[in-house]
Amino acid sequence: MSDITLGAEARQADASVNKFYFIAWRWHFYAGLYVIPFLVMLATTGLIMLWISWSAGIDSGRTMVTPQSGILSPSALQAAAEASVPGGKAVQYIEPVALDRAAILVVAAGDDKTGVAVDPYTGAVLKTFAWRAGWYEFVNKIHGTLLLGSFGDRMIEIAASLAIIMVVTGLYLHWPRNGGGWRNVLVPRLAARGRAFWKSLHGVLGFWISLFLVVFLISGLSWAGIWGERIVQAWNTFPAEKFGAPLSDATHASMNHDGHHEVPWGVEQTPLPESGSLAGVDAIEGDVSLDSVAAFARSLGFVGRFQINLPADETGVWTISHDSMSNDGPNPSADRTIHIDRYSGNVLADVRYADYSPYAKAMAWGIAFHEGDLGVWNLVFNTLFCLSVITVSVSGLVMWWKRRPETASRLGAPPRPRDLPFWKGAALVVLLLGVVFPLAGAAILVVLLLDATFLRVTPGLKRALS
Repeated sequence: MSDITLGAEARQADASVNKFYFIAWRWHFYAGLYVIPFLVMLATTGLIMLWISWSAGIDSGRTMVTPQSGILSPSALQAAAEASVPGGKAVQYIEPVALDRAAILVVAAGDDKTGVAVDPYTGAVLKTFAWRAGWYEFVNKIHGTLLLGSFGDRMIEIAASLAIIMVVTGLYLHWPRNGGGWRNVLVPRLAARGRAFWKSLHGVLGFWISLFLVVFLISGLSWAGIWGERIVQAWNTFPAEKFGAPLSDATHASMNHDGHHEVPWGVEQTPLPESGSLAGVDAIEGDVSLDSVAAFARSLGFVGRFQINLPADETGVWTISHDSMSNDGPNPSADRTIHIDRYSGNVLADVRYADYSPYAKAMAWGIAFHEGDLGVWNLVFNTLFCLSVITVSVSGLVMWWKRRPETASRLGAPPRPRDLPFWKGAALVVLLLGVVFPLAGAAILVVLLLDATFLRVTPGLKRALS
């Protein structure tokens, strides 16, 4: 083969690679227009929640007490808590996380729920507070729904799905090519100036956090209303048929408070068993009360913080739980949820980490990692990660600002290559996304339809978006 032919083939290959580079850049750019505000919001609110959890605690469970020679019974603490809330009735008991910490009870009065921190040695009520209505919960609602309910949840799900496209295209753009080495991929060029500095910082920092960003995105998406609730969570929910007991119409999610996820991801959609049958395994003899249920939990090895949900009605069950979803401990593999018949004292269900599906096990660890529950190293890592996400997002905006055209009416999008059957690749992307991430696929399909119809008959708007 002649040198001329080889040279032509090389130039053609380079042109093809260059076209795909610009396509990846355009996908990265346009996805970023929608995603960046959401990433900044998620990183900022996540950072706030992380430090509220570590400093003040989510439910005042870190309230300090002075250890004494003996502790009062849970029923005595229940009586003290109920006396502090007129017309109140306890619905949940949380064992102190340590000997120098308060016990927490949730007391319901009508539709209102009050958290009560009680000294386990004296029975003194140390504080009362609106349950699941503090700053942590407020920021958490912004983090999950933008305070817009299901509509906000869907908007965030689209952003998180498109962010995965940003990660993939970003890795492609930053990958070494044209003889470039890995040094510029892994180490920012601090001596560079202007847009070159911001491009290097954006690419290097984005490269380092890319894998972890995908972990955070997937674990967050697994809670989302479409991809999470209706697809992956539904497919990985623990089958209630294994309980071997009559089932309630209520699911485990009914034990959540005001949208705050408090039960393990893998059982949230699982129906609760009902009390009032002969089913189950003998467990508690005699009176089935808060004291006997707590004593039974301790006999099984529940130590430190664990929770007991009291029966909600005549067919309700006692529920003992220790899980990372409720910030009970730093080890997700120690998750355990036990349901006890309120009449017979029999154990109707005992769900442990080993009973979770592989994805539910991954979620137990992923959510604990996501929330910074695995230890001090997790706190430090998540803090640096959130700051890195904000930096990558801001640096992307700075890069765009520095390369934007002088004409204020132009957006400054990366140029679109000519003579490339773009629609075929786009159709494939939409098809794959529609299967894996339905809302992201739908969003891209809408954009492509607009590009093929409305923008074609409005060239002025199309120029502005280029």
